[in-house]
This record gives sequence, structure tokens and C-alpha cells, in this order.
Amino acid sequence: MKIGVVGAGLIGGSVILALKGKGYDITVVTGNQKTREILKNTGITASDEMNSLKGCDVIFVCTPMNKTLDILDSLESIAEKNTIVADVASLKGFVMAKKRPFKLIGSHPMAGTEKSGFSAAMANLFCGAKWVLTPAADITDNDLQVINDIILKTGAKTLIMSPEEHDRAVAIISHMPMLISQALMKNALNNDNALKLAASGFRDMTRLALSNTEMAEDMVTMNNANIKSALNDLSVAIDKLLNGDYKQEIENIKSFRSEMYNKDGCNTL
Repeated sequence: MKIGVVGAGLIGGSVILALKGKGYDITVVTGNQKTREILKNTGITASDEMNSLKGCDVIFVCTPMNKTLDILDSLESIAEKNTIVADVASLKGFVMAKKRPFKLIGSHPMAGTEKSGFSAAMANLFCGAKWVLTPAADITDNDLQVINDIILKTGAKTLIMSPEEHDRAVAIISHMPMLISQALMKNALNNDNALKLAASGFRDMTRLALSNTEMAEDMVTMNNANIKSALNDLSVAIDKLLNGDYKQEIENIKSFRSEMYNKDGCNTL
């Protein structure tokens, strides 16, 4: 099977490394010359030409979110009608809004770090992670089996939901936490004593403030309404904690959180 990967940053690079040596013929398209040279030295075909993807059975689009639609548009003249194309953008509604002449499966691996670029890529990035699929209406069970088999080889497990369900969910557990992390850091800049006293708790709470700026801006801009809704719900939850039976609420939260993650920190739901 021939697999194409467009973009070789953290996610694209990790897809490449996770699938390398597992029986696939991998072709990578990236504009980064240094990355192309590194990949070629490891025996992977790498080019800056989209036409090199002709004949691919599956293509992963791993570019920044604001470039995803342009790449999908360009693939309309390259990919065949039975080619499976899967993006990895952290929003799915805008990706799935248009019918494509190829087999489009929206996807989002729930994995990453605050780092970016191919140098940050890891072969085990997706191990134990959830990988969301939002297939177009014309996708068959066989198509889903093909993409599922590939994703399983990265160490991830797939689950299917609608683009709308996905975008609301990631606002709650990904986009809003990132924004809060950035706001916490911004707020602390106004208090020198707070900065001097900040230790591991504050460090962990503000790790997401280091998120890739381009990716972060895409999230906040393109999922703005869902983030605002999530923030309103968070405000209600905080109010209940401040004005309700705090001890009982916290004990319930601690119990559920303990059940949700195993000893290795993996989500068991």
C-alpha cells in the first residue's frame, strides 16, 4: 500500500515515523528542504511536489489547519476517486463541509505536545491515544477498515463521531484549556510576587501556553463559538464549587478523575 503524507511537522512527522518499517511505501511532501534531506537519508521518498502523491492509496494531510482546505483543493486534481484522504486538523466541521471527488475521512489524533516541527516528531506519539474519525457520507465499511488498520499500527485507537460533536468536545478538553493556560500566564505577568512564588503546579497549568502559535490562533479563531460556550459552562461549574457543597463536589470529582485514567495516565473511557 502506498501512503502519502503532506506536511512533516510534529503530527505528520510522527505519522511517518510510526508507520516507517511497517510494510508501507511512504511518500512525503514537505516544503522544508532540511526535513526532505533527513527523510531521504532514512530511505523515505520526500519531495516538495504534490504530483508525487499520484497513485497513493491513502493520503494524510498534516499541514497547519489554515492550509488544510488549500491542500484538499489541490488534491482534487491528483487523488483518484478511490483514494482515501484523511486530514489531521483539530477541527472537523470546516473540513467536512464540502463534498470531494475522493474519499474524505476527517480525522484527528488526540495526541501532541507543545513542541512543533519534524525535530519534535516521535514514533510513539500516538501510542494509547484516541484517534477520531468523521467520515463523509460516501465512505464504506471497507474504507473505514483500511484507515483503521493503518491507525492501529501507530498505536492509536479510532472512534467515530460527527464533525459537530467533535468540535464541541475538543473545545472543552483541548481548545479552552489552552486558552485558559495562556490567560493564566498573561494574568500572572501583572504580579511580580506571583511569578517569584510560581512552582510545579503553575508550571503544569501553563504548559499549554507554549503551544504552537499558528495552531493556537487557528483553534481560537475557527472554534470561537464552541470555546465561548465551553467557557460559559466552566463559569457555571466554578460557581457551583464556590457556592455549593465544596467538599462533596471535590470528592466526586477526584473519584471520577481517578477512574478515568489508569496508572500510566491513559484515558480508560
